[in-house]
Order: sequence, then structure tokens, then C-alpha cells
Amino acid sequence: MRVAALPGATGDSWWNVTESAAVPAVRRAAAALASDLGLDPERVAEVGIVVTELATNLVKHAGGGELVLRVLGEGDRAAVRVLAIDAGPGSRNIDALISDGASTRGTLGIGLGACQRLASAFDVYSVPALGTIAQAIMGPDPAGTRDHLEQGGGADVAALTRPLSGEGPCGDTAAHRTTDEIQLVMVADGLGHGPLAAAASQRAADVLMSLDSVSPAAVLERIHASLGGTRGAAVTVVSYDPATRRLVHAGIGNVAARLVGPGGTRTLPAQPGIAGHRAPRLRETTYPVEPASLVVMHTDGLSQRWSPADMPDVLTHAPGVVCAALVRAAASRRDDAGVLVLRTAA
Repeated sequence: MRVAALPGATGDSWWNVTESAAVPAVRRAAAALASDLGLDPERVAEVGIVVTELATNLVKHAGGGELVLRVLGEGDRAAVRVLAIDAGPGSRNIDALISDGASTRGTLGIGLGACQRLASAFDVYSVPALGTIAQAIMGPDPAGTRDHLEQGGGADVAALTRPLSGEGPCGDTAAHRTTDEIQLVMVADGLGHGPLAAAASQRAADVLMSLDSVSPAAVLERIHASLGGTRGAAVTVVSYDPATRRLVHAGIGNVAARLVGPGGTRTLPAQPGIAGHRAPRLRETTYPVEPASLVVMHTDGLSQRWSPADMPDVLTHAPGVVCAALVRAAASRRDDAGVLVLRTAA
């Protein structure tokens, strides 16, 4: 049995980068994360270079944006994920920007091509008038394939959380584990905002990580029992078995879930209630899954009105980039926001 986890409620560190003076602070924060993970000094320096280039791009090319840092994995599989998100002019010719020798206006001059070479994995999504999202995964080895990204069972998983402005820790969280090749993912939205909401959602994540069961309803029952005495939370749990290409879904409250595949989009309805306070008799629903599909789960900090058509070609990009595009397109600044994306194998 192999178990992998996503970080909890405080997993993402958001930086508003609107002027060049903000870049050194972000670089130092990223370097500190890399150093804490035990990356060697040369690799820590490369993390700083990539973060500086991406952050400077935000200022010079897009008029500002946000840079997000998160630790992925642990031990010798640990990595720093860097997301640079803007709503600038975008580009139709990302391949040219990534090509050797190209550099965006006013940056360090190393260009996105050098960022791609330094990163263990690199992805850029850009659409004219919508903006650009760049993701760099900085693991121990720049040529380290995708081992730190693969969550097992032929599926990739990524999550992104953003707290309500000024409210400290995010009340939304996501968790994931792999048990005997079966993927189990969860998104929880603690009621309200701030530390008490974060404590409730993180307890839900801890319960999921502590169990061997891959039954979403069984996991939800344990989460419901564990959240008594907390504010409670809306929670959705999904399992995916790549051997049978079957997805099993169970949810309490308003955490949305969609199955997005080549044949279209399907909403996976949850049951009303609040985990930890009042819960219905839990039931599971099983769905067939087409190859190369996405399972998208998010809290009510994101509008349910988003459509893949509003984000051209985003579904072909890395799950972390899809998460960022959804937050940019659909998240409210008046609420915590949390989203998880699981991509199944082709």
C-alpha cells in the first residue's frame, strides 16, 4: 500500500506581486521552503532564479499578478510548486516564449525556456485577454521526470486553496491518498472563515489520511463523527479505481463535484447537511469514467457557473494549472476558495 498526501489548509502561500520591490521577498520565501525540504544549495539557488523570473514577468509583462508557493510530497519526493497567475494580455505564441533565447520584456533575461530547463516539470497556459498561468515544479533534480507529481494509479492530482483576504488561514482544504492504486480525494469547507473553519476542515483531512477504507461513504461517516465539537464542514469524498475506470462519489453539503470528459460534463450531486452536526443517511453513487477525464471538486468560494468553454484548452494542461485557472475565473474574494483536480490516465 502506498499513501500520498496533499498539504492541508495552510498549504498555499499567496503573494501579491504588483511591483518589483515585492520580488525579493517572494524569492526569499521560496528559497527558504526549498532549503527546509533539504534541497542542495545549488538547487535552492535555482528555485530562487525561477521564482524571480516568474515574479518579474508578472510586474513587467502583465502589470502585476499573484505568485503561489506550495510544498508537494515529502522526503526525497518533496518539491516546491510555484504558480504565477495574472490577468494580463496573454499570448497566442507561448512556444516562442519558451524557446531558447527568448525572454519576456524587462525580465532577468533567462526567459521561460530556462525556467523550463531548471524545473522538474513546467507548464504555461496563456489566452489573449484572459492572461497567463505558469507552473514550475522544483524537485531535487531538474531532470527528475514527473515522479514527484505522479500520485499513483495513472492519475495526477493537484489542489489550490486561497483564504478570504485578511482572514488568516484558509477554511477550505483538500486531501488525497492512494491505497492499492485506488485514488481517494476529498475537499472540505469548514463553516465560516479563519482558524476555527481551518481546524474543522483540517480534521476532516486528517481522518481521511488515517483510514485504510476507500469507500467514500465510510470515510464520510468517520469524518462526521470526528467533527463533533467543531464548527463542522461541507465535505465531498471521491474514489477512483483506474483498473475498472469507475468513480464513486459521496458528499455532505455544498462542495461541488464535476466529471469532465471527452463526452461532456456531468455534475455529481451531494446530499444536504453539515458534517459534524447533521448528516443524512449517506449514500454512494458510482459513475463510469472515460479515459483522460478530469474530476473537479471545489467549495462554494468558487461559482458553479464556470464552463470549460470560458477557458479554452485549459483541460489539456497540468491539474495545478487547471486549479489556478478555475480560481482566477470563478473564485470570490469574499470567501475562502478551494479546488482539487484529478486527471485520469488516457
